[in-house]
Formats: sequence, structure tokens, C-alpha cells
Amino acid sequence: LFKAAGAPCCTSTVYRLYSAARSSGFCSAMAQVNGISQPQLTPETQQMVEEWLELDKNSKTSAEIRNLADVGNESELQARLGSRMTFGTAGLRALMGAGYSRMNDLTVIQTTQGFACYVKEQFGAEEYQKRGVVIGYDARHNSLRFAELAACVFLNSGFKVYLFSEYTPTPFTPYVVKTHSCLAGVMVTASHNPMEYNGYKVYWANGSQIIPPHDSRIQGHITRNLTPWPTSWDTTILKDNPKVTDPLPSVLDGYFSDIQRYCYRRSENASLGVKVTYSPMHGVGGDAVRRSFKAFNLPEFIPVKEQIDPHPDFPTVKFPNPEEGKSALDLSMQTADRAGSTIILSTDPDADRLALAEKSPLTGRWKVFSGNEIGTLLSWWAFKNYKERNPGFDGFKVHMLASTVSSKFIRSLAQVEGFQFEETLTGFKWMGNRAYDLLNQDHEVLFAFEEAIGFMFGATVLDKDGVSAAAVMAEYAGWLHSQDKTFGSHLEDIYLRYGRFASEVSYYLCYSQETIRKLFNGLRKGGNYPATCGSAKVVSVVDLTVGYDSTRPPDHKPVLPVDPNTQMITFTLDNRCIFTLRTSGTEPKIKYYVELSTEAGSKTTAEELGRTLKQTVENIVQEFLQPERFGLIPRPT
Repeated sequence: LFKAAGAPCCTSTVYRLYSAARSSGFCSAMAQVNGISQPQLTPETQQMVEEWLELDKNSKTSAEIRNLADVGNESELQARLGSRMTFGTAGLRALMGAGYSRMNDLTVIQTTQGFACYVKEQFGAEEYQKRGVVIGYDARHNSLRFAELAACVFLNSGFKVYLFSEYTPTPFTPYVVKTHSCLAGVMVTASHNPMEYNGYKVYWANGSQIIPPHDSRIQGHITRNLTPWPTSWDTTILKDNPKVTDPLPSVLDGYFSDIQRYCYRRSENASLGVKVTYSPMHGVGGDAVRRSFKAFNLPEFIPVKEQIDPHPDFPTVKFPNPEEGKSALDLSMQTADRAGSTIILSTDPDADRLALAEKSPLTGRWKVFSGNEIGTLLSWWAFKNYKERNPGFDGFKVHMLASTVSSKFIRSLAQVEGFQFEETLTGFKWMGNRAYDLLNQDHEVLFAFEEAIGFMFGATVLDKDGVSAAAVMAEYAGWLHSQDKTFGSHLEDIYLRYGRFASEVSYYLCYSQETIRKLFNGLRKGGNYPATCGSAKVVSVVDLTVGYDSTRPPDHKPVLPVDPNTQMITFTLDNRCIFTLRTSGTEPKIKYYVELSTEAGSKTTAEELGRTLKQTVENIVQEFLQPERFGLIPRPT
């Protein structure tokens, strides 16, 4: 009607008129005449709807909110508009869709406006105009759109912008931050989450993910910049803009040259001796891993054709996460079997994680290695080759890192071989920042890992990197073949020398924060933590939620930072078991990490340790997690 009359009109104007009609009783009266029950929204929700429609210029997401309002879906509108995504050290990650609690054009603009203001405040005009920011994106739905909106906001704030011309692996973004001396980086990705998700991952000027207090300070700037600036929606500014540079050509030259410092058998690699099958899990890793193989002079891998090209719907897998094991690697195993290949490598959709599977020459069955087992193998490989190149190394200046929930194998390796091992909180943001500090002290960081199949081999990128790790692992497989060994047999040799380690990592789903609080507070019992687990005694407790370490009297202050927003308790038992219970920062999961170990030289067999591990895990689940009592949902199979 407005358009027919030639009058100016917008979505929010129409909705305000519609709301006024509803509140005046006009709509209810008309509905009664027609025998229709007219749904009503509370004034608070109605105001939030009007605000959203005023700010959002995307017709699709505006329609989502308007349709929910039309049918009076109060609960869904409250869920979408009543709370905002919290900007944490992992940035943002959420379902895509309309609302402040979801990833969409408006929330990306709001986030970038706040982030741009914070970077300006920290560095000043001269620096942000000269050094700029880098923005990358994966092949998920809306990733390119979100990246362009972020670039638009930065440009209109006066920043120089490095915007990739095509989707790329996540490790390329922190690499550009470091090599181009950028002030910050943004990677639009939801990693291995289902297709409905997207995210906004942030790096600081040191090339690592942000850590506190950056996260809370950025959040503060976001809340002060919620109204889109007049220019924030106009992505035409990106076209032929002299302040926009594509960093991809320099990455293709620099990154694949830099990772060659971790290639130890270049001349032998051409005749590897084993066939390697590779899948990028419908993600962006295919071309990059192909280039990394070429950089290492490796034969081409056998591609899993159904998964080699990016596809935002991940059509052949239930979960696009190679960490899920055989269920995610079925097609890879079928491809490998047809090709006579005995090694499978797979990266997750944004190519920062790496999975490994090997076909046993004895049984013909596939073994999918855990993140802890891969970390054990790669740490041994890193030290072996470093020691051969640096026989008189100064062990005080040589480091490896691992997250506190990962295997303690590197601690044993470091004690025997004479180098430094450090634990950090969970997440590569902590390892990347610690590596940066060590490098600035003229120390060397050979390797860092987390059990969730994340590996940083060397320091080319200060984050997990599945692209370089894939080439390193393929070369490693070739060396093992030349020694008439497999990864499985070699892992056994490592355990015989440094001690045997067996672990299990899994999770339960829980969608209620109140239930999670009750579960963990029940374990604390006001400071009276459980004294036993099955027949084993609890000998120490570290609670990084409340800040308690039983081994550090008199103040019992933990060494690692405390985070009251994340539930995390670690128990040590008298049977050489260490287990951690913690919540996930990005998913509705309660995770458990359990590891048993033996002393170096122990004659305990894998089967014996495995039986003890199985019984210990059962005790932990029944006595500590109590899934039946708390209604926890088992991990999908």
C-alpha cells in the first residue's frame, strides 16, 4: 500500500504500524470476526522485534524475525533476541540465522565495529592505517558474505585490509598476520561444527588467538557499537579499492617455502614406498595439502573423490569431524582399500586439524589413531630430527607444549632426552601465545599439540595446522616404511622406551547450564572432593573453575590461570591415572579425558593397561558424571 501510494516505507515502519494495530485491538477484532485466535507478544519482546527490524538490512533474516512475531512465537524470539552471543577467546561460534544469539550479517557487523574500535584504541591511527588486518574465510554457507562485511567495516574505519580472494585453510590467516605484521586477523569458520553453524575467529598482532583480557575488552566495545554505521552494509567499497590486497599469492610462495624447514628426507620422499589416501572432509584443505606434499617432494596422495571438493552441506558425513573416528572415515577407508593404500590422512573442514589411520599388515584392519597417539608420534619425530641436526643443543632453550588435558607423554620424553616441556590451559590460544613468548626469548619451540587432533609442528604458524602436519606425517610414514615399521609398531617401540600411555577421550551432551552447575558443584561439595574412584584413591585435585590445587598449600593457588566461566576439574589417582572433567567452550558437551601410564621400561602390556583403563573410565562415568541421574546424552555413535 505504501509503495502503491509512492510513500517511503521500510520493514520496521510497517512492523510498528502493525504492532500499533495489534495493541489497539484492531487485529484482535478482525481476527475474532474471522474466527482466528490472534497471538500476542509481551511488550518486551515486541520492542526487541522492532529494534531488530530497525537495524537488520538483510531481507532473509528480517523475514525470519517478522514471521516468528506474526505467529506469536514468544519463546523462540526470546531465545534469538533476548541474549547475545558472547565474544570469547575463541571469538564467536553459533547457528546461522536471525537474532543476536546467532551468526548473521548484523551480528558480524556489530562484532567487527567493536573489534575495529578496540584495535584502533590499542595501536593508534598510524599503525592501523599502515599495518592493517587480514580476513580469511572457509567454504561454509555465508562465510564469504561475512568476510566481506567484516572487510567493509574495517575499510570504512580507515584500516588497510588483506582479504583473501578465495576460501583458504584457517592456518593461512595467522600466517599472514605474522608475515605481513598485521595488527589482527579474522577467520570466518566454524571448524568442524555441523553445516548450520558458522563462526568468527580472531587473532592478535602476535599471530596467535586472543587471550584475556582482550576478549572482555572487545566485548565491551561491541556493546558500545551495536548500531550499524551508515557505511557498514555497503560491500561495493571492496571493488577495486587500493587499500584492499589479496594475500593469497604471497602465502602460496611464502608458506609452502617456510614449511620445508620441517622436511627432513626430501631426496628420499619421491619414492615414499607407501600410498597415502587423503580427505579434506568436504572442506578447504584439498589444494593446500596437495601443495604441501609437493613442497616436501612427496608423491601425490590418493584423493577421496566424494569429499575432495568443498561443499557447505558436508553431504557424505554425519559430522564433518575426522576426530569422530571410523564413522567419519568410512569413505576414506573404502578409497584406500580399492587403491591398496595403507595410510589415511584427513583434515577437518577448515584444515587446522589432522586425523591419521593405518591398515595393519597383520590383521588387515584399520586403526584410527587418537589425538594423543598422533601427538606422541609427532613429538618423537620432531625431537629425533632436531637432535640429529643439533647434536649439542641447549636443552634449557628447547621446548614442547601440550594442553593440560592432553597426554603426559611429552613430559616423559623431555625428562629422558633433556629438553623443556610445558602445559597450558586447553586450547591453542594458550599454546600459541606461550610459544610466541618463548620465541621472543630466543628459545625454540619444536612442537605443540592438543588431544583434539590439533598439531603445531614448528613455529611457522602459531596455531594448529593440519596442512603442514599432513606433509610431515606422510614423510614420517615413508621413513617408517624404510625401517620396515608401521606407525602401530613404532608407537609400541616408543612406549617401551619412555613408558606406556593409554587414554580415552569422550563426552556426554548436556543442554542445561543448570544441570552442568549441579553436576560440578556436587563434585566439589564445598571443598570435600571425592576421595576415591572405584578402588583407587584420589591423591590430588586441581579445580581451575574455583582456583584450587590440593598440592599447593597453604594458599592452594593453581599454577594455570583460573576461569570461573568454564567448568574444569582434574583428579589424580594412586594408580597413575589422571583424568579431567570439563565443559566445552563451543559445544554443549561435558568432556572427559582419562589417561593411565606406566614408568619407562615397564613390562605392562597394552592389553593389561587397556583393561585397567576401561574399568577406570566406567568408574569415572558412574561415580563422577552419573549420566542417568543428570539426564546426560551419550556421545552419538
